[in-house]
Amino acid sequence: MKKMNGITGRAAKSLLGVVALMVLLVAVAASSRGQEQISKRGIVTPLASANLVFDGEPACLKVARENGDPDKGASTFLLEAPSGCVVPAHYHTAEEQLMVVRGDVLTGMDGMAEATLGPGGFAMMPSKAMHWFTCKSKNTCLMFVTFDRTYDIVWAKQAK
Repeated sequence: MKKMNGITGRAAKSLLGVVALMVLLVAVAASSRGQEQISKRGIVTPLASANLVFDGEPACLKVARENGDPDKGASTFLLEAPSGCVVPAHYHTAEEQLMVVRGDVLTGMDGMAEATLGPGGFAMMPSKAMHWFTCKSKNTCLMFVTFDRTYDIVWAKQAK
C-alpha cells in the first residue's frame, strides 16, 4: 500500500471517515439545539385566564401552574387564598420564593419573626426551612410561588 505523508491510504480514509462522522454529529447536535430553542416558547397568561383549582391540602387554597413541570424541575404557581386560609407549617426540598400580588399575607419561618407582606412583598424560604402562611385580608390573597427544583412538600407533625 502506498504511503501519503507518512499515513497509509487506508488510514487516511479511516481518518476522513471519522472526521466526517464528527462533523455530522456536531451538525445534528446544533440542529436539535436550535429546534429546542424554537419549540420552547414564552408563556403569557392573563390573570383572568389562570386555571385556579383546588388541589388538595389545605382545602382552602386554589392553585394554577404557570410554568415548568413540578415533577421534573423548577416551576411557578399562582395561589389564591380566601381570607383566613391557613397553610400550616411545612417545608420543601426546593427553595421557595413567595411574591404577594394582592392581599395581606402573614408569613413565618423557623428562626425568624412572622411578618405581614402586602402587594409586592417577597419572601424566600431556603431548602428544608419550615414555613407557613395565612391570608389576613378581608378579601382574597393572590400570590406567586416559585420552586427552583422538583416540588415536594413535608408537613410538620401536628401536636395531639
